[in-house]
Amino acid sequence: MDDESAPEESTPEPTHAPTLGDDLRQLIDDARALAAAELAWQKSRAAFAGKQAGGIAMLTVLAAALAFCALMALTFGLVLSLVPLLTAWGATGAVSGTLLLAALISGAMAALRVRRVARLIADRKAEP
Repeated sequence: MDDESAPEESTPEPTHAPTLGDDLRQLIDDARALAAAELAWQKSRAAFAGKQAGGIAMLTVLAAALAFCALMALTFGLVLSLVPLLTAWGATGAVSGTLLLAALISGAMAALRVRRVARLIADRKAEP
């Protein structure tokens, strides 16, 4: 049988052994290529996010408006349902007072969180 069917693999012989300088140049070239690829990737991500931002903002505004309308309807319903028990002024005062108390509590909790986050940002050694 012929051995001609098995192709011989020929590898080009290097003309000289790679030096440290060659390795460093190759490393720098690879780092530049990696940085360019990463920059292109981040630009494409930012472009995608930018295109989606308008739709997200519109849906967020719509959701906030609908939630506001629902809360107003709930407030109005509470006032109407309390009128027989507390009179019109009493029901309005009770509902308004409760809503103001809830708003004060929420605002105080938000202020505490803002102070905590500001402290964590100012103190580099602190952990959340």
